[in-house]
Amino acid sequence: MLCVIIGGKLQGVEAAYLAAKAGWKTMTIDRRQDVPASGLCDTFINADITAKNELNRILKNADLIIPALENDAALDAIAQRARSVAVPLAFDQKAYVISSSKLKSDRLFLKSNIPAPRYWPDCTLPVLAKPSSGSGSSGIQIFKNPDALKRHIESAPGQWVVQEFLEGPTYSLEVAGRPGNYTVFQVTDLGMDPEYDCNRVIAPTVLDAALVSEFYAIGLSLAEAVALEGIMDVEVILHDKTLKVLEIDARLPSQTPSAVFWSTGLNMVQVLGELTLSGTVAPFCPVRQMGVVYEHVRVSPGLIEILGEHIMATAGPLHLYTDFFGADEALTNYAPGRKNWAATLIMAASNREKALTKSHRVINQICKKFDINRVMNAHLEAIKGKKQ
Repeated sequence: MLCVIIGGKLQGVEAAYLAAKAGWKTMTIDRRQDVPASGLCDTFINADITAKNELNRILKNADLIIPALENDAALDAIAQRARSVAVPLAFDQKAYVISSSKLKSDRLFLKSNIPAPRYWPDCTLPVLAKPSSGSGSSGIQIFKNPDALKRHIESAPGQWVVQEFLEGPTYSLEVAGRPGNYTVFQVTDLGMDPEYDCNRVIAPTVLDAALVSEFYAIGLSLAEAVALEGIMDVEVILHDKTLKVLEIDARLPSQTPSAVFWSTGLNMVQVLGELTLSGTVAPFCPVRQMGVVYEHVRVSPGLIEILGEHIMATAGPLHLYTDFFGADEALTNYAPGRKNWAATLIMAASNREKALTKSHRVINQICKKFDINRVMNAHLEAIKGKKQ
């Protein structure tokens, strides 16, 4: 099975990592030479998918193509090339068009009676302003002053979504399938850095069973509403005991699929491949539910920071290590003697509490090895300044 992944940044890392876990051969294509996924695939090709080149000759040997980027021109080019070489494409372009626009997806929430943050000015301050296009935390700003908000909207290019800023824990859920045949996967808990970028995924969730069931219903309803043919993730916040949808993304997500894989053994890339090739998806029936902590760290002299996944996007080629300072696995640009490096750490244990303890132990091991006395992150206050 040869899987061609087009895009070598964060989604490409996810696709390459989990495709390898499925036992597939992987080829990654990106117009940049030093993208993170270039160190995780079997073959890397430095090429622009939108340019005239010989890529079709290469693509026709693939069994499956997975887009792992969010550039509209590139996605159009991938779809055209997939059709011309008659290779299955694991991507739902129609659903993606809706989910990639926050304005379109918010209208969908309203039409489907899905709870979501209220729009300004029909809400109180503070408010959150975010670009309509794109996903994740890019461009997000919080405003407590209406004049500052007005100046920002008038001066910033593009369309903006302005909604009430809600506080509370955030959760993620993936849905896969085709109309009339969807399955939902494990709910995961998300941690955020100061820029509201996800820096930590924990499984299994602490969300109570009734809210998990409610989240499942929301995910299935949204999948049906966009007539999803593929995979989609849904992110919610729990505010005043109510789940409110923050965003949806109809494409292979990053971070959470790997956490779910370690917790349950379910490989979403493999599920996506089988769905694309056979048109069906099996119900999610996990045989286990281990505790997992999946987090990103940046190490510099005297300091370790637990930050959002953006630090991995610019880390250069990543490599897979096992038993990395006590972590089960790590995706990292670390090399002996290197003083500045980043890593995605994966810690698994028999339950959530033990996985969290293991995470703390790994951070302490790194601190001890590199003589670090400062750990910057709220959820690690307990070990800040300690070396064991």
